[in-house]
Amino acid sequence: MPTLNLFTNVPVDAVVTSDILKDATKTVAKIIGKPESYVMILLNGGVPIAFAGTEEPAAYGELISIGGLSPSVNGKLSSAIADILETKLSVDSSRFYIKFYDVKGSFFGFNGSTF
Repeated sequence: MPTLNLFTNVPVDAVVTSDILKDATKTVAKIIGKPESYVMILLNGGVPIAFAGTEEPAAYGELISIGGLSPSVNGKLSSAIADILETKLSVDSSRFYIKFYDVKGSFFGFNGSTF
């Protein structure tokens, strides 16, 4: 259910991509309290992004979940994902936005149906 879609202007190689996918999956599952088997992470590297008028390393993310989100959880997620991006891609946390969507199960498709 939880799906994190990340975009960054930093090119990512296969090893870094794999590390980010693993770390983000564990982080999202733990903080939201959902099983890792339901977490999906998408990483889009080398995307043209300008932030504050520059093309220095930056990122944007959207996290969609059926429940599990709240102001305190969102803050923890924002911090933890920013840490991953800073460690793995040198994206400063001040150059990262993330948007959170808490959706109804009927608005999230899976296995030919909805939740």
